[in-house]
This record gives sequence, C-alpha cells and structure tokens, in this order.
Amino acid sequence: MTLPPSLEEKSGASKRRSYQALALRMLFAVGISFFIGQTNLDYLESYLYDLRVRTKILNSTSGNVELIYITPQTVQFYKGYPSAPEQIALLKALNDSGAKAIAYDFAFDEVPGTLDEKNAWESAIVASPHVFVAGRTTPMKGEENQMFLQEPLEQVSISPAPKTTDLVNFAKDGVTRRMILTYQDRPMLPVRLASLVNPQAMQVDSIRGQFDFYGTDQAYIDFHPARSYPATSFEAILKGEVNPSRFKDKIVLIGTDLGLNEAEYIMTPFSREVTAMTRIEMQANVIDTLIKNSGPVKVSGYLSWLFILIASVLTTQVVLTMKPTRGLIVLGATLLGFVILCAGAYWGFGLWLPMAAPLLTIFLCYYFFIPYRLIVENRRSWEYYQKNKLLSQVEELKTNFISMMSHDLKTPIARIQGMTDVILTDSVALSNQQREAVDTIKHSSDDLLKFINAILSYGKIESQGVQLNMQSKDINNLLQEVIRKHEFLAKVKRIQIVSELEPMFPVQVDPELMKQVFSNLVENAIKYSPEDTKIMVSSEETPSKVIVQVADQGPGIPQDELQNIFMKFFRSKNVKSSPIKGSGLGLYLAKYFTELHQGNIFVESSHGNGSTFTVELPIEQGGTHA
Repeated sequence: MTLPPSLEEKSGASKRRSYQALALRMLFAVGISFFIGQTNLDYLESYLYDLRVRTKILNSTSGNVELIYITPQTVQFYKGYPSAPEQIALLKALNDSGAKAIAYDFAFDEVPGTLDEKNAWESAIVASPHVFVAGRTTPMKGEENQMFLQEPLEQVSISPAPKTTDLVNFAKDGVTRRMILTYQDRPMLPVRLASLVNPQAMQVDSIRGQFDFYGTDQAYIDFHPARSYPATSFEAILKGEVNPSRFKDKIVLIGTDLGLNEAEYIMTPFSREVTAMTRIEMQANVIDTLIKNSGPVKVSGYLSWLFILIASVLTTQVVLTMKPTRGLIVLGATLLGFVILCAGAYWGFGLWLPMAAPLLTIFLCYYFFIPYRLIVENRRSWEYYQKNKLLSQVEELKTNFISMMSHDLKTPIARIQGMTDVILTDSVALSNQQREAVDTIKHSSDDLLKFINAILSYGKIESQGVQLNMQSKDINNLLQEVIRKHEFLAKVKRIQIVSELEPMFPVQVDPELMKQVFSNLVENAIKYSPEDTKIMVSSEETPSKVIVQVADQGPGIPQDELQNIFMKFFRSKNVKSSPIKGSGLGLYLAKYFTELHQGNIFVESSHGNGSTFTVELPIEQGGTHA
C-alpha cells in the first residue's frame, strides 16, 4: 500500500522530528555523563564503599594473628609503663611459646629502665631474628640512619609500617582504607610478616587489588570490625593467666590501648570515631588481608564512565517517554538492582564497583528533566485545551446550523408534499409521464423529509435535548403500525414481511421513539434485501425484558464492520457504491433511543447470509432519562 505524497511527507517529517528529539536527548545524556565523570566524588564514593564493608556478613579472620596490649590496667599494675626488664620477660615468654613472629608497635622511648636494662632488652631483640619493630615513617633511600632506634637501642632496626589515612588524597575524610606494600621497592613490615605464612605476599604484583600511588605499591585493606582478633593484656601473660600455647606459630603484635594519643588509633570504614581501632589491630587487618590475599579490587574508571552513560541515557528516556508512575517504578527498580549488583559484587567477589557517580547521574537527570517535561506537558495541555475549545465552538455552530437549516427546509418540503397531494387528488387527468414525474417528486420529498428528521433527532441528541415521554404501550401494536407503514415499500420489491408476535403485557416506553427504532430496522431490512425475499419480525417476552428481532436475507455485514455499524454517519463500504441512499444515522439513532430506555441493541450477521437485529427492552424501567 502506497501513501499519498502529502501523507508520506508528513510521516517522514514526523520520523525526522522523533529522530532529532532522540539524538538531542542522547547528546544531553552524554553531556551529563561527561560532566559527572569529571567531578571528584571520592568522599561520597568512599562512604558508599564503607556501607558495603559494614554490611558484609561472611568475613572471618585467618587465625594467624594475636594482639597484646599495654592498657591503663597494665600501667596501674606496674605503677607505670612496663619497664625494660618486664619487656624482656614478655619477649622470653613469647619466644618460649613458639611464636612465629613478634612485632612491637609503640614508642620505645616511653619504656623506663636503666642503661644496662635497655641494653639487655636490645640484645634480646637483636638476638631473635623473628622479632621486629614497627616504624611510623617510611625513610627514603639514603636515609638508612633513620632505620634504627636512638641510643641506647641503636642496634635495633626499624621496619616501616605506617598507617595510611585519607587526609590529602582520596576521600579526605581521615578514614584508613589502604595499606602501603612497598616504598622504593622496599617491602613494609606487614608484607614481611604476612610472607611468613603466605610467601606469595612478597610478590607485590600478585597481591589482589594492587595499584601504584606516588612511588608506592598500595592495596585496599579487607577490614574486619574492631576486636575481631584475639587479644590479651601485657600483665596477664606475665602473671601466667594466659596459656602460652595460644601464641604458637602466631604472628604476635604488641601495642598500646591507653586512650591518650590519637596517633595510636585510626578511623575505619566501620566507625569514624577517633579511637575506632588501635594501630596494631589495623596492622593485623593488613597482615590478614595479605595472608588471605583478599584485598578489595577497585574496578577501572572506564567502567564508571560506562555506568554513568547507561544511567544518564536510561533516566532521560524513562523521564521523557514513560508515564510518571511507570517511570518511577522503572527507576526505582533500576536503583535497587544497581545497589544490589554493587553490594553483591563486593560481598561475593571483593569488587568495588562505582556507585556514587551513577546514582548522582540518575538523580540529576531525573530532577532536571522532570521540570522540562512538566513545561512541555503544560504547553501541550494548553494547546489541547485551546484546540478543544475551538472544536467545541465549531461543533456547537455546526449543530446549531444543522438544526436551523433542517427546520427551515421542512417548510418548503411540506409545501412540495402538499402540492403533490393536490395534483394527485385533482380531478384533472394526468398523463402517464406527468403522473410518474409527480410520484418521483413525492418520493424524493419523502426521502428528504426522512433525512431531515434524522438530522433533527441527531441535533437533539448532540444538544442533549431528547427526553422520554413514557407511556404504557403494547410493543406488538407499535410493531404492527411500523409493518403497515412499510408494506407498500416491501410490495414494490416483492418482499414479504412475516411477523411472529407473542402476546405480551404493555411496558413503559416512549412510543414515538421506539416506533422510530423499529422503523429504521424494518426500513433498512427492506432497502438492503434483494427482491423476492422475506423479512421476519418477531417479539417475545421474558420475566425481565421484551425482545424484538428483525431478520432479513440481505447481503449481510462484513465481520470487520460489525463493531462500527452503530456509529453515527457510518455506512458499509459495500453500500457506498450502491444506489441505495442513506444518512448513516438510522442505526445510531436506534442505538441511542434504545439505550435511553435502558435497553440494548445488537446485530448478528455474516457476509452473504443476512442480518438479525435484536432489541432488548427492560420490563421495569429505572426512571425517565434526559
């Protein structure tokens, strides 16, 4: 099927506008993606990462690390900081227990003792190859003198084990999330300690999530909540309250938990309190991460760009093309699915997927395009209102014009009918040709009057001016009147009207309107039926309604037209090309008048097998209608 040139041009223009609007939306979505992709959202991204860390359920330690604390109770027990002899006693106890490694992580200059006592402690440390001292800084190459303690412990070497806090870079919120693996190719103390259990830890490139940052190799810590690692107090060991066998083959970290110095603590993804976790427990998390090689992996920035682009395109399309309720459901489901994806990726695989930028993209696109859509829809609503207002005025003018013209036409038609009656009843004899001409005038004026009456009825309906004049009438009497009125028209085509009317009680109807309904059905049956056929008019009464049927042997109605047969001004495509005249209002008026009586009218037909129209009227009327 080929469209007319004008329609093809309109269709092509509409498609071009649709493509242009789509391209504009996509361009804007890409622009938002580029803008958000350039924005630093490290703080928000890290906060969302912390939420995933906090909600991770299955996260057990390796069981290779033990903690020993110098606490306020320790200071109270020893009436001061544990002295050098007491430090020697603890070191001997741990060595005897078979500890795999021992690491000190506190300020040695706070340990009291005489010069000889500290020298003895120094000798004990140096003599044990598996004893380490953690340093708080990372000296550069050429600063080897900073790799040893000050006198009188100058023989004790220091292994760098700094804490990494996001103060200047990354989230800038003071939380520790990263660990330094190497600096200038020198491994940090946690790497050396972890390699005693997992030798692969010394191969930095094999560490999960490893990345370069300002000359260092770093990775993210697989954090556990505070107090996840077994810990005991300094004095409990020396008092014999702890079984030394618990330290066998363990990495033992010795530190302080005095609550006096913020440098001894860190903030973690689990808590942003200043004293959320001690330094040695942080080191335990680092060592455990390396032993298990379970560091979280932050995915490539390219994936973040992809997520942002998808979020912006999806949100733009949803907001501008879907209904608000459905759009909110789609966006809500998208947000929930994306959150579940990111959380599941971290919980199950240790993958840190970007969340902040895609979520921000969705919110920005939504709140930007919603006002735009409201403006567009308000403009459309105003245009529709103006068009509807104009159409209502035009429809009112049309109805008034039709009503006025129909009334004005009835007068000359009545005169024509009157003059034809005078001529036909006059005693003056007419020739056959004259009588035929007068009969033609009479029939034409009758057809025109029927058409005008239909138009007037339609005008009353459009102006809501039809009112029921309910009377108690026998439907059979109305049908007989209609049949008598159309007998002559039927005889002309040698059509027999057969009536089968069951006796029934009177019902409340408007007789004039119902006679018009039955007349339209009978007249249509006669008009569209071939010669030498029959028309069946029947009636019956049920407990709740009266049923009237008019069946013909005409050409029938195509199936694709049955749903439109009662529409105003509708005429079948088969009769448009035939000489049979009609206004397309008869069945529309029949349906309207029947439903005005709270009744129902329908048709059963198939092409080539005739039609049966059925009218159902309730016996008990619900009241008058207007």
